Amino acid sequence: MRTLALRAGARVAVIAEEWHNAFCVVTRGRVQLELRDGEPGPVLGHDAAFWLRGTGVRALHNPDRRTARVRIITPPGSRAPTA
Repeated sequence: MRTLALRAGARVAVIAEEWHNAFCVVTRGRVQLELRDGEPGPVLGHDAAFWLRGTGVRALHNPDRRTARVRIITPPGSRAPTA
């Protein structure tokens, strides 16, 4: 388990091979999902949980001015994303 800190306006690419087993929880701020076609997706707030497997999400973006935090949980034996 690790925590990803997204500074204001930051964007982190989601590489499917690294993130496919990741279960994520927004623990601070808000995170916007960037969809496969580059369009903005839903904005998820505090305590929102989401899987990335099979979603086609290509990036996580912080739309706010404060740092957002996302807890990344991976099953035993899986490699945590290197974002």
